[in-house]
Amino acid sequence: MGLDGNEESGTTQVPSKSIFRYNSPLVQVSLIGLVCFCCPGMFNALSGMGGGGQVDPTASNNSLTALYTSFAVFGILGGGIYNILGPRLTLLSACLTYVLYAGSFLYYNHHQHQLFAIIAGAILGVGAGLLWAGEGAIMTSYPPADRKGTYISLFWSIFNMGGVIGGLIPFVLNYHRTKAPSVNDGTYIAFMCFMFVGALLSLAILPPSRVIRDDGTRCTNIKYSNVSTEAVEIVKLFRNWKMLLIFPAAWSSNFFYTYQFNHVNGALFNLRTRGLNNVFYWGAQMLGSIGIGYLMDFSFQSRRARGFAGIGVVGVLGTAIWGGGLANQLHYSTNDLPVKLDFKDSGVDFAGPFVLYFSYGLLDAMFQSMVYWIIGALADDSEILSRYVGFYKGVQSAGAAVAWQVDTKHKSPMFQLVLNWSLTTLSYPLLVVLVMLAVKDEKKAEEGAEKEANPSSNYPASVK
Repeated sequence: MGLDGNEESGTTQVPSKSIFRYNSPLVQVSLIGLVCFCCPGMFNALSGMGGGGQVDPTASNNSLTALYTSFAVFGILGGGIYNILGPRLTLLSACLTYVLYAGSFLYYNHHQHQLFAIIAGAILGVGAGLLWAGEGAIMTSYPPADRKGTYISLFWSIFNMGGVIGGLIPFVLNYHRTKAPSVNDGTYIAFMCFMFVGALLSLAILPPSRVIRDDGTRCTNIKYSNVSTEAVEIVKLFRNWKMLLIFPAAWSSNFFYTYQFNHVNGALFNLRTRGLNNVFYWGAQMLGSIGIGYLMDFSFQSRRARGFAGIGVVGVLGTAIWGGGLANQLHYSTNDLPVKLDFKDSGVDFAGPFVLYFSYGLLDAMFQSMVYWIIGALADDSEILSRYVGFYKGVQSAGAAVAWQVDTKHKSPMFQLVLNWSLTTLSYPLLVVLVMLAVKDEKKAEEGAEKEANPSSNYPASVK
């Protein structure tokens, strides 16, 4: 069978039996995972060191504020742009902005001028909005309805392996520089090389109309959209009750990075240990995504019950981990500026903060995978889901932009911790309401998806 198959029908053709078909959801989700391994994965490793690997986090904070401000806009617009341009052009242009951003810190290492990093951050915000809208549409619409949690876990594991490898880069290249104020040039060059490879890999992503599931159904039969259609649909998102219920979860889902990276990893550990910690932080994300993905696909027969179970587990675990974070912060608040911890020299003092940072990574993956699963359960069509994910990423990025400026304004670590804990806790009951009202069991999902996609349906405008 050719890659394209029958372009007129998405339901009659049965693909070859191999799960490793180039046009299978498994291969395509794995490919977008590798793209994100190379680009956002390396970006996460860079920002996870605290201050972008610099002793003074001001340049990094300002560049990340610019990044997430433009990301907030283009995250929301990204779904529409993806529907117009298709995956390859959208993803290629997006990935190249990551290379520019890492290069700006290579420049900063020599000249200590913030402007280039801030401009590069704003440009990366545009690219990140496009990349994550496209990634979200692929990850949530290509898999079959009853295995979306599994595919989200697959993506999240591949993507976060980038953070693991990215954490090893500064750890290895700066291992003997225990007193160094910032990472060396080779660290940034290595990040740039990985990011450029990710840009090339994006050319291997197929459009949804060419991806065929194992049962012969095509992921979507849509043709590329147009600007006017997407503009109208994006405006509708802001009066869509489903998106309003998901708003607090979206706002809080990247808000905590500022605190975790700057005031846990950056404040408590020395340079080489920060790199090692990131290996485990992003490794914990792989474990967290696999665990929550299994729960939300296989724990109960009812999809709605699985949604409730996932929210409940993440809520309980999140409360415990943030409670541990509070205990840790109270300890360091009473000791002002602690001596930087080293994984070899600090003994038992290293263990507690290390386990906490590992747990933050575990919770991050479980929280975000759970939210992606809920978004994926709201519809099956790539066109609709690209807009939903774009809205989620846009709101998420607006929250992150505020968080980085909160830190730049020197708000206390304790204030930031309490704010983060409160925001994530607020999101759980609203997600329960969303699952209760909008998530249908598999036998009803197809009918619901058709009504969602049909403008002439009898649903009220606020529900569309």
